[in-house]
Amino acid sequence: MEKNQSCRHVAIIMDGNGRWAKKQNRERTFGHTIGVENVRNIAIRANDLGIEVLTLYAFSTENWKRPLEEVNFLMKLPEIFFKKFMKELMEKNIRIRMIGEWEHVPQDTRDILERAIRETSVNTGMILNFAFNYGGKREIVLAAQKYAQDVRDNGRALELTEDEFTTYLMSGEYPPVDLMIRTSGEQRISNFLLWEMAYAEMMFLDVAWPEFTTDEFEACIRDFMQRDRRYGGVKA
Repeated sequence: MEKNQSCRHVAIIMDGNGRWAKKQNRERTFGHTIGVENVRNIAIRANDLGIEVLTLYAFSTENWKRPLEEVNFLMKLPEIFFKKFMKELMEKNIRIRMIGEWEHVPQDTRDILERAIRETSVNTGMILNFAFNYGGKREIVLAAQKYAQDVRDNGRALELTEDEFTTYLMSGEYPPVDLMIRTSGEQRISNFLLWEMAYAEMMFLDVAWPEFTTDEFEACIRDFMQRDRRYGGVKA
């Protein structure tokens, strides 16, 4: 496939790790481990296809409700991922970013993420953006609070356009989401990038994240390219 400039921002809900592992008669953590491997696979293919931003739903604000053992394991995944794949990410010129709140994230995990962001900041290629301790409603509330503070402290005018409000979001520097993919068969967006996905095309796949292949990812991009995006208008 030629380098794709029309599909600039892809977002993925990487669902089904635990259920996939149970089908293999393994612990849920095994599914998360294999899922980490697939993050590398999909990120490299997205970069090769010319995607500008790939946002992955790594840990939601609701995921703290999971069993403590599983949460503790999920907090170790960034270290596993970057220790294994940082050299390759650097070679591919990929930048690491994160949206979400640092609060409640264990310091060791935070240090790993911050180091990856810092070390790849010199790169100029695709942004691999992890939504970590992230919630879409929370992002909008925090953006509204930042705007209100700007009005109070800096005399910001009360008139505000949608484009201007976007700059207060955690993802304000990125283009809107063009395509959202969710694996595992669930058909909901689960508080993910609510503002950014206003006009995103969506694909819900029955395959679990550990089994989602790079060929299937590329097929999703091809499908997206055939869709007619009218943004509420009507074509003549």
